[in-house]
Amino acid sequence: MENKRREFLRTAGMGGLLFMSLPSMGPYNSGIVTFNDDLLLKTSSELLKQWGDTLLKYQINNKNLEVLYGGLMCPACARIHGRCPEAIYPLMYLASDTGEKVYLESAMALYEWMEKNVSQPDGSWVNDVNVSNWVGTTVFMAIALGEALMNHGELLGETVKQQWLQRLKKAADFINSNFHIGYSNINYPISAAYALSLSGDLYNNEAYKEHSKKLAHQALDYITPKNNLLLGERGKGNDQASSKGCYPVDLGYNVEESLPMLVMYGLRTKDTLVLDAVNKLLAAHMEFMLPDGAWDNSWGTRSFKWSYWGSRTSDGCQTAYGLLADKDPRFYKTALQNTQLLKACTHDGILYGGPHYKTHGVSPCIHHTFCHAKALATILDKGLPVKYDNIPDNMKLPRENPYGVKEMSDIGTWLISGEHWKATITGYDKEYSFKNGHPTGGALSMLWHKKMGPVLASSMNKYRLFETPNMQHNYDPNSTSLTARFQTVDGEFMNISDLKSNIEYRESEEKIEFTIESKLVDENQKSPESGEINAKLQYTFSEHSVKISAQHDSINEDKVHFVIPIISSSKEPFQQTSRTLLTVQKEGTALLIKTNKPIKILPTLKEKGRIFNHVPGMEAIPLVLKGNHVVVELQEN
Repeated sequence: MENKRREFLRTAGMGGLLFMSLPSMGPYNSGIVTFNDDLLLKTSSELLKQWGDTLLKYQINNKNLEVLYGGLMCPACARIHGRCPEAIYPLMYLASDTGEKVYLESAMALYEWMEKNVSQPDGSWVNDVNVSNWVGTTVFMAIALGEALMNHGELLGETVKQQWLQRLKKAADFINSNFHIGYSNINYPISAAYALSLSGDLYNNEAYKEHSKKLAHQALDYITPKNNLLLGERGKGNDQASSKGCYPVDLGYNVEESLPMLVMYGLRTKDTLVLDAVNKLLAAHMEFMLPDGAWDNSWGTRSFKWSYWGSRTSDGCQTAYGLLADKDPRFYKTALQNTQLLKACTHDGILYGGPHYKTHGVSPCIHHTFCHAKALATILDKGLPVKYDNIPDNMKLPRENPYGVKEMSDIGTWLISGEHWKATITGYDKEYSFKNGHPTGGALSMLWHKKMGPVLASSMNKYRLFETPNMQHNYDPNSTSLTARFQTVDGEFMNISDLKSNIEYRESEEKIEFTIESKLVDENQKSPESGEINAKLQYTFSEHSVKISAQHDSINEDKVHFVIPIISSSKEPFQQTSRTLLTVQKEGTALLIKTNKPIKILPTLKEKGRIFNHVPGMEAIPLVLKGNHVVVELQEN
C-alpha cells in the first residue's frame, strides 16, 4: 500500500509536493494498531471504502452543469445537501490509503462546489443552498477541511494547498469571532473548541488555542448533577431544570458529535482535565447502548432525528469511544458494536437511515453516509490505543448485564435490564423548541429482546419536518407514531403527550412492575372538550414475558383505543390465529402476542402489511385494541 501511495504522489500531476509547511501531528496514541490487526479498524476500513465508492457514484461530474458540478446528489431528497463537502476529508483519506487518484479528484470537485454554492463572504458556510441561512455548521466543515489538510495535505499541489489554507483561515476567524458557550445547542460550542484547537495548530495561532480551551472548559459546566450526562441540547429553550428536575439532553448528538469533539480536543491539547471528565461522560452515556450496538435515543430532546444507530446528521460515536478505548475496554466494544450496526444498515454501498428502510422501499438520504464517513476516517487516521482480534465473552456493555432498574432522574427516564428483556420507560418533560416531539407520559419507549431485537420502539408523537433540510418526507399514507399508547380516535389526544405523568415502580426477584398515571392530552397539554380522560398503565417485566395492562376512564370507550405497533420487518410473516392471539415469526424464534380484547390492525400498505416511520427507521404491525381495560402480553414463543 505504501508503494502505491508513493507512486500516486509522484504521478498525481502535482509534482509530488509534500505538505512540509504544516506541522506533523502524528497519531494521538502510542503503539498504534493498523487495521489488519484489529476488528474495529478492519470493519471500518472496509465500510469506508464501500461508502466512498458510492459517494463517487452520486457526484455530478459534468462541468457543463456549472454550479451543480462536484456536488453529491441525494437519492432520497433529490437535491444536493449543503454539507456534502464534509466528505472531502474521508475522500482524502481514501486517496491516501488506496493511492487512487479518483478520490482526490472527487474531493477537489467537492471543494469547488462548496465555494460556488455555500461559501459566505464572512468566512462561514451556510447549511444549505437557498433553503437555510444557518451557518453554525461552519464548524463541521472547518474540522473536515482541517483534518484533510493536516493528515493528507501532501496530496495537494502548492497552489491548491494554499487556496484551501486561506479559505480555512477565514472560517477559523469566523468561528473565533462568533462562537461562545451559549451559541445554540451545546454540540456547536464544543465542536468549535476542537475546530479552533485544530486551526490553532495549523496556523500557530495562540488566540485560537486560548478560545478553544475556554470553550472546552466551559462545556464541563454542562453536566447533569445525578447521572453525569451532557446537557445543553435545548433548542430555543434554556438549560434550566424542568418542573420534574429534567435537563435538556439528547443522546444522539452527545455520543455522535459533542463527546467525540471533546475527546479530539482533549487528545490534541493533552488537556487532562477535559479527558478525565469526558471519560466519565462516555461511561454514563454508554448505559444507553443496546446489545446490538444501537443507541436508545427513544427519549432525547432531538429524537426526531433518531435513526436507531445514531442521529441523522451527526458523525458517529467511533471517534470518542475508539480513541479512548484504553481507558475502558467496554469503550472499544461500544465503537465496534455500533460500526457493525452501521454495516448491517448499509445496502448498495450507502448507509440507510434505519434497519427497515430497505425492506419498506424507502430511499436512503446520502447525508448519513458522508457524515458518518468522517468518524471512520478519523479512527483510521489516528489509530487505536488497543487491539482486539475478537471480543472476550466477559467484555459486556452495561445493558447486557441483568441489573434490574436504573433510574435516570436527570431525564425522567428508567432503564430496565433483565436476562432476556431490555426496556426504557420515560416521563421526560423537557421539550425542544417545539411540542409533542419525543414521547413522555410514562411511555414504554423501547422494548428489546435478546433474540428478537426491538419489539417496541418509540417515534415522534407526530412526525413533522422540524428540520426540513435534514429530515425525509414520510410518503407512507398510513404512517403513525410507533409508540404504544392510548389515543382518541382522531389521534389528537394521547397519554404519551402528558408532561405531568406520575411514574412509580416496584422491584422483586421475580418481576419488575411499573405503574403510570397520566392523562390523554394534546400538544398544549389540553384535555378534550368533552372532559378529562385519565389513564393508568402497568408494565410487568418477568423473565420470559412483558405484560401491559392499560385502563382509561372515558365514558365512551369507542372514542379511545390502545395502539401498540409491533416492530417487525415486512420480511417477517405473521399470523393471527384467533381474535386475541397473533404470532410474528422472527429470525430463529417467534413473538407471541396475547390480548384480552380482539386484535384489529390499522390500515397499512397492502403489499407490505406494515406502517413505516423514519424515527427510528422501522416498520411495524399497527395493532389496535378497544375497551376501558386492555391487556397485552408479549413473550417468546
